[in-house]
Amino acid sequence: MLALRLPEEIERRLEALARRSGRSKSFYAREAILEHLDNLEAAIAAADAILAGGPDDASLDAAVQRFVEDA
Repeated sequence: MLALRLPEEIERRLEALARRSGRSKSFYAREAILEHLDNLEAAIAAADAILAGGPDDASLDAAVQRFVEDA
């Protein structure tokens, strides 16, 4: 379980979204975290491949481009 405090503005936006959509605040928080984790894990995997002398296309530019496209 995770408990966190959000700035008031984010809390208000999240509450409004939940009210309008009929979904819970937890649903949207979970979705946002999962998407961000996916992007971070992809960026770290690309960086690991570069550091390990990965495939020929594992350049910093390629890694950044993949990260930007997934964001």
